[in-house]
Amino acid sequence: MSPALSGALVGAVLAFAALVFGFWGFLLVAVLMGIGALVGRAMSGQLDFRALVAAFTGRRTSS
Repeated sequence: MSPALSGALVGAVLAFAALVFGFWGFLLVAVLMGIGALVGRAMSGQLDFRALVAAFTGRRTSS
């Protein structure tokens, strides 16, 4: 299992507990899965935070 998938799985497990709270729990699931995937990619070295920030600020394209 890849680190990104592991991170997403951890986020999903944590977010599952929040499902009891209805729609806001669903949104929390999506956010936590995204955070988990980002953490997994960062730990595996597949995510460069400087390039990500540069792409979001418009200094560089994402491709």
